[in-house]
Amino acid sequence: MSKTLTFQSPISDGVVELVAQRFRVMGEPMRIKLLDSLRQGDKTVGELVEATGANQQNVSKHLGVLHQSGIVKRNKEGTRTRYSIADQSVFDICEAVCGGLQRQYEELEQILEGGSQ
Repeated sequence: MSKTLTFQSPISDGVVELVAQRFRVMGEPMRIKLLDSLRQGDKTVGELVEATGANQQNVSKHLGVLHQSGIVKRNKEGTRTRYSIADQSVFDICEAVCGGLQRQYEELEQILEGGSQ
C-alpha cells in the first residue's frame, strides 16, 4: 500500500525544476519500458534488450540517463552490469499516470467494442 506524501505549497523554484527534470527523464517511451521491466526485478543489459526488443546501444543509452538521474542503480558482476530501481517512488508516479491511463484506455475499448456489436 502506498503512503500519501505531502509537500508544501507553493513549491519552491528548485523543487519545480527537479520535478520537471524527473518528468522529462521518465517521458521517453523506452525508459518507461525499461522501468516496467525492472519493476519485476534486477536485470542485465542483455536481459533488458530481450525484454524490450530494443538494441543494446539504445538500451544502454537510456539506462545511462536513468542512472544519471538517480532512478536506477547498477552493480558490476564480473563482465556484466546488473540494473535495479534506486528510487522506488517512480512506481508511485507510474501507477498514478500509467494506471489511470490504462483504466481509461480499457474503458474506451469496452465502449467501442460494445458499440460495434
